[in-house]
Amino acid sequence: MNFTRAKKSLGQNFLVDETYAQRVVGALAPRGGETVVEIGPGRGALTGLLLESGARVVAVEFDRDLAALLRQRFGGRDNFKLVEADALGVDFCLAVEPASSARVVANLPYNISTAILQRLVAQRRCVTEMVLMLQREVVERIAAPPGSHERGYLTVLVEAFFDAAPLFDVPPGAFRPVPKVWSTVARLRVREGAAEVFDEEFFHRVVSAGFAQKRKTILNNLRAAPEELRALSERAGGPDALLESAGIDPRRRAEALKLAEWAALANALRGPAR
Repeated sequence: MNFTRAKKSLGQNFLVDETYAQRVVGALAPRGGETVVEIGPGRGALTGLLLESGARVVAVEFDRDLAALLRQRFGGRDNFKLVEADALGVDFCLAVEPASSARVVANLPYNISTAILQRLVAQRRCVTEMVLMLQREVVERIAAPPGSHERGYLTVLVEAFFDAAPLFDVPPGAFRPVPKVWSTVARLRVREGAAEVFDEEFFHRVVSAGFAQKRKTILNNLRAAPEELRALSERAGGPDALLESAGIDPRRRAEALKLAEWAALANALRGPAR
C-alpha cells in the first residue's frame, strides 16, 4: 500500500508547503468545540492543524489508501471523525450531526471542484462558511462582477446565496505533484439576503439557459432555450415581452445582468408563486 503517490485519476495534488497550510487554516480561524468539515484531507496537511485548534473535524475522504492513513494518524483523537465517501454523494447536514451546522475547508481537486461547490451551495442550510482552495480561474469566475467576461452560470449560482471573496494565491510549487496552474484560496459566506426567487431549481435552469451561448444576447438565448422555458416565455407574451416585464434590455448579454435581474427574469417566467 502506497500512501505517498498521488492518483492522477482522482486529480490529487497534495499541499506540502506548511506555510500555506497554516495560512489556509488561519483564514478559517477554527474555534474550539465548533464542527469543521474538511473535504479531501489527503495526507492531513490541514487536518492536524485543525485538530490542534480544538475544533471537531469531520474529514471526508474518497481514497481508501488515504483514509487508512488518516485513520492511523488521527483515529485516536476524540475530535476526529472520518467519513470515507465521495463528497459528491455526501449528505453534509447528516455528516455534521449532532451539530446543526458547520464551516467547510478544502483543497478541492480541480476536476470536480465545480461539482462539489454546487453540492455545497445546495446544502447551505448546514454550511455557514467555506474556505476553499480552487483553481485560480474558478475563483475569478465565482467573484466576477456584472459585465465581466469571466461571469457565467457558476458566478450567479454562488452569488445568489453566498458572498465570495478571494483571499490569496497559492503557487504550483506548494503542491506535490506540481500542477500546471495556480490556486487561489477564497472565502464564501452565506448571504443574509439571498436571491428572492419563487423556485430555486427553476432559477438555476433559467440562468443556465441564459448563459447557453455567452456571445449571444439574452433575447437570443431565451429564444433558443429548452422547450419548457420557451413555452413559459410564449405564455408571457414571448421573449421580448418577458424581458420588458422584468426590466431587462433584450440587447444585453447574460454576463451583464445583475443578480436581482436574474431573479426578476426567473420570477416573471415562472409566474406567481404557487
